[in-house]
Amino acid sequence: MTLPPQLEGYADVNGVRLHYVEAGTGKLVLLLHGFPEFWYAWKEVLPDLANDHHVVAIDMRGYNLSSSPDAPDQYKMPLLVEDVRAVATHFGAKAQNQFVLVGHDWGGAVAWQVAYAHPDLIERLVILNAPHPAVLAVLLATDRAQQQASQYFNLFTSPLAEAALSANDFALLQQSVLQNWATAEDKQKYLECWRRGLTGPLNYYRAAALQSPVPQFIADAARVEYRAKILNVPTLVLWGMRDHALVPANLDTLGDYVKTLKIERFADATHWIGQEQPAAVSAAIRDFIR
Repeated sequence: MTLPPQLEGYADVNGVRLHYVEAGTGKLVLLLHGFPEFWYAWKEVLPDLANDHHVVAIDMRGYNLSSSPDAPDQYKMPLLVEDVRAVATHFGAKAQNQFVLVGHDWGGAVAWQVAYAHPDLIERLVILNAPHPAVLAVLLATDRAQQQASQYFNLFTSPLAEAALSANDFALLQQSVLQNWATAEDKQKYLECWRRGLTGPLNYYRAAALQSPVPQFIADAARVEYRAKILNVPTLVLWGMRDHALVPANLDTLGDYVKTLKIERFADATHWIGQEQPAAVSAAIRDFIR
């Protein structure tokens, strides 16, 4: 198979400059990475989907070659949502059902909110191991396993986070992220990205004031808010069941919040499902958006 050429560029949108890699022609598919990654997280999924789609993987604000504002309030969710909408518009998505949105981890958290804010623009939504905001809020208030798994929130929002994560050449990140799927080249690419700075990526956690556990009233408010606005964008959730940060219970009540929902569970995948099983992930996305 001859893969389409990949091109790099920048989109000046919403007061920031966002770096992207694109390939292919056809329906626009936007790929949003998570923490602590960058566009390269999609290095195998992107060229496969680009055989019959216009696929764009961006560096989210704060990451890699994109603008990285210093202040945490520059990473509030409305700004992140507008970044994605503006990038979609930059690539021509201006009318109804104009693009497919795919997000993993923090990219998935942003993708959920883009779908709520602009359901008319999105034809299909694909989420990889990223919790629905109401489901996660409830689990952080009630589920001991999720509370324990999310204890890292309390480090990531602290002033100590940069030093802790960058110590010994990013030893903690290498151990938790660069698992069996990572080649020597992959490791070098990620280290180059992290050496550009971790404050932007960590500001996602700070801007959201994430903590674990959370008070019950926060969970109750989230449940009421999102049940009042059922998402009407067809949604596919791909989930690595060996995720150590997100418990399987994140899937149990998703149907309460999404009108048209399909869930595919990957028994042998961890949080890094896109890197571990890229062919299966690409096939599932392709089948869903066909």
